[in-house]
Amino acid sequence: MKFISKLEKKIGKFAIPNLMRVLIACYIVGYVFQMTYPGFLGFLTLEPYYIFKGQVWRLITWIIVPEAGFNILFTLIMLYFYYSIGTDLERTWGEFRFNLYIFGGILFTDIAAIILYFVIGSQSSFALSMAGLFSTYYINLSLFLAYAMTYPEHQVLFMFVVPVKMKWMGLVYLVLQFYFVLTTNWVGRTAIIASLFNFILFYLLTRNYKKISPHEMKRKAEFKKQVKVVSAPGSIRHRCAVCGRTDVDFPELEFRFCSKCDGNFEYCQDHLFTHEHVKKN
Repeated sequence: MKFISKLEKKIGKFAIPNLMRVLIACYIVGYVFQMTYPGFLGFLTLEPYYIFKGQVWRLITWIIVPEAGFNILFTLIMLYFYYSIGTDLERTWGEFRFNLYIFGGILFTDIAAIILYFVIGSQSSFALSMAGLFSTYYINLSLFLAYAMTYPEHQVLFMFVVPVKMKWMGLVYLVLQFYFVLTTNWVGRTAIIASLFNFILFYLLTRNYKKISPHEMKRKAEFKKQVKVVSAPGSIRHRCAVCGRTDVDFPELEFRFCSKCDGNFEYCQDHLFTHEHVKKN
């Protein structure tokens, strides 16, 4: 956490604002090429063989390569869904951390693809036919898991009908990815593992371990003793110290205490990572 904070102070000004809009625009460009000039996508895929021949743009342009299969309705729903979760994450984490997460996923995938290229043999027929096997699916996988971890209690309508909490969706998604790791080829395994590694590494680097320390647990216990929780319907249990929103007015919001603030200050999901810490000194 301290490392990322120091990094943000040094290069945070270079973060791309509204990065999710840029990604969605890239996805749309990819789908347009798929429908009008699919052959051009062959010059943008992540293929180490051609990268070492000088086509270095492939290290980044592969993110516009669409997922296999195309359905206009499904694509529009997918774009809207990932735009929503991406902008929520950017608003919660801040521009720099969101940039770091996205570009970290791209970097890990590039590194994994190059390692795989040399492991299986740079001149093998398999190494020469990796075209299109890395796509936006793996960036979206990383985003989905990050959202499920950040907003575990948030509900979405599965198949537009069944309300399901994100923590369960994330768990099912993880199980499916482990299944795909066992059943797909080595390119698929490499891409999935790289996405999961980015998610795990970022989570470990940003997780606040103070919340499980004895001091923090004691502080929360004392706070619960001081506050009388009214069990009547409609009573307020949580209130954001920044915007004043409550769990009664906005039941879909999540609220958390900040262990870095001096005192018992609680914040909503939009201000937990962006507020200014309260210090007594």
